[in-house]
Amino acid sequence: MSVTLHTSKGDIKVELACEEVPRLCFNFLALAASGYYDNVTFHRNMPGFIVQAGNPSLGAQKVNGKYEYVALPERGPKGGESIWGGKFEDSFHPSLRHNRRGVLSMANKGANTNGSQFFFTYAAQPSLDDAYCVFGTVKEGLGVLDALETVPTDPKKNRPLEPVVIERVTIHANPLALSQIVRFQT
Repeated sequence: MSVTLHTSKGDIKVELACEEVPRLCFNFLALAASGYYDNVTFHRNMPGFIVQAGNPSLGAQKVNGKYEYVALPERGPKGGESIWGGKFEDSFHPSLRHNRRGVLSMANKGANTNGSQFFFTYAAQPSLDDAYCVFGTVKEGLGVLDALETVPTDPKKNRPLEPVVIERVTIHANPLALSQIVRFQT
């Protein structure tokens, strides 16, 4: 199953690893389907390493045709949460590694603290293996990652000086993949 993140820098199409890590994918898909990621920013950008998004505390809205940072408190607590509320446990698969540019993983603050935040790698990052859960890879839109990587940032927080926004997410349904993740609804 795949999704497209429609960003202010272009589209990123991602293939999700629904068979390998169904619970991670279900969480991401459910949040995306609910509009949770709409108008959320890429709030952490570290060239050569990662770009991170999924924190509803750091959204954006257009003002006079230009995005400005705003909080989206109605989407949950600062830092975000999973569809089950709070955080949930890690799920690793031996075939899913941080072995190239465009790997999609859950961001966390330690073991079993997955919520809503995620990141894309800008390069292979083997040091992240078995600490951050991989659940997808970019299939189209590596040029958008190139554009993201060059966005000027605040050197203290690694936050883009001007918001880079996930405007919306399109889910490209695959009924076979859906049947594999339905069991993780609750």
